[in-house]
Amino acid sequence: MSAILYSYRRCPYAMRARMALRCAEISVEIREISLRDKPPEMLAISPKGTVPVLHCADGHVIEQSLDIMRWALAQNDPLHWLRWTVDSEEYAQQEALIACNDTTFKYWLDRYKYAERYPEFASAYYREQALTCQLDPLEQRLSQQAFLGGETAALSDVALFPFVRQFAAVDTAWFETSPYPATRQWLRGWVESDLFTRIMAK
Repeated sequence: MSAILYSYRRCPYAMRARMALRCAEISVEIREISLRDKPPEMLAISPKGTVPVLHCADGHVIEQSLDIMRWALAQNDPLHWLRWTVDSEEYAQQEALIACNDTTFKYWLDRYKYAERYPEFASAYYREQALTCQLDPLEQRLSQQAFLGGETAALSDVALFPFVRQFAAVDTAWFETSPYPATRQWLRGWVESDLFTRIMAK
């Protein structure tokens, strides 16, 4: 059988998995799921019920987006997104960026996006927490270099930008006038890239 990726087009986790698979030139059958009616064949191999899920041609199942990215790029990494050895200082910094994104930033992002569900604080409070934990460090790094990975993109860039895209979309007018010009330029570059355009095609 060919590899199957269970995906949801607008899910940031699924976006980054599709980006890596496309970059690695790995052919997969993408099955777009309905979040309200998840296919039983997906649930059979991944009871957690979240996307993305990659069912490899050999029957192996990969259930986490970062694992899918690393699996794909380990086979073919033409843009050198995985270019540091695991014992290097830069590798540790890159991993820390991703870990912060997937934990602390995601926590505050969800509250900023759905502030009405979390009435303990105003939307602006949640936005400020997200800025402090993620956007401030990104702006500092991106004001000194073109990408989070340096002068060329790395795994961290691809892993983070779908979530920053979500953050920007909560209040586009605010984001476009916010004091984060380097982050805006970086995000715009990814959103307008040919690679992103292809993986977002319906």
